[in-house]
This record gives sequence, structure tokens and C-alpha cells, in this order.
Amino acid sequence: MLPLDEIRTLLSEHDDPDHRERPRDFDAKTSARRFARLTGALERRFGPSGSVGLYQDASAYGRFAVTDDSGPAGGLWVELSNFGGFVTAGAGADWTADSARGLSGEFVTWLDEVCTAAGCVFVPLDVLLEPYDGPTWTLVDEDRVFVEALAALGHDGEDDEDDEDGDDDMQAVWADRYFDYV
Repeated sequence: MLPLDEIRTLLSEHDDPDHRERPRDFDAKTSARRFARLTGALERRFGPSGSVGLYQDASAYGRFAVTDDSGPAGGLWVELSNFGGFVTAGAGADWTADSARGLSGEFVTWLDEVCTAAGCVFVPLDVLLEPYDGPTWTLVDEDRVFVEALAALGHDGEDDEDDEDGDDDMQAVWADRYFDYV
């Protein structure tokens, strides 16, 4: 795996606020080829228990998911971004610290090798959960503006069911930039 500082540099280098869904030089054939190589390897490993889906109106290209007993408890997912050939993975719920911890070291090593062979860069979910401070507007930013507008109109949010994280939901992370809807 690339050193984490190098991965963070790549994330920053591919960030372009003028292109939220896909980069200016997006090559659909290259992304399709990468995704086919990635999902082919995952299908060989997990057999028919995996499912494949493509995204629309998102900075993510596609997802491979395993929801039965052949993957980690709670399921496994692997996603390819439209940007930089970035790939990430988790177990269980999307984009949580628990999802990152749910992957075995053996699987992460294997996936990193598959990514390299497919011309992709494996980005650990822990890195993608770091606060995003780039120039591109995310859905989290849109949500924050909406909440602030409601507060300005006098809505205090008392009727809302807040989770334990509270304001953490209003902080964009790198996953919001490269693996979310736009």
C-alpha cells in the first residue's frame, strides 16, 4: 500500500471544485476496465454471493457488495471512485470507523494487490473518514447551509432525532468528496 501521506497528497491533487462528479479528463473506458478487473477478482474470491452496481450522479463509479456469510460479518463493500482510480472498502455500514475495522489485514493486502493490478489506488477508509478541507462543495455542505437557514428562521431542531455524533454529521470527510452523490 502507498504511504498514507502519499495517498492524502493524491486525494488533494485530484480535487477539482469545477468537476464534482468526475474529473475533467474522465475516461469512461478506463474506469469500466478498472471496475471490471476489480469486480472480476472480487467475484472469483466471493463467488455468486457478490452483487455489482453502478452509480449515477455520484463521484463514485460503482460498488461490489457481499451480504452473505462469505464476506465479513455484516457484509462487505468495495467502491471505485470516478477520481484517481481510488478504491475503498468496508464491512457493515457505509463510511464508519467500525466499517474500516471490520476488514482483515489479509483482505486489505489482497485488495491492495488487486487494485494495483487494475491500475487503481487503494485508499483505507480511515483516511477517507478524515475531515475534508478541500475546495469542492459536498452534500454535507448543502445540508449544513440548510440547517443554518432553518436556525435563522427560528427552527431550533428540538423535534429532530439527533444521534450521539451531533455536529459531526455536518463535517464533510474525504469519502463525501470521492464516494458520494453530487
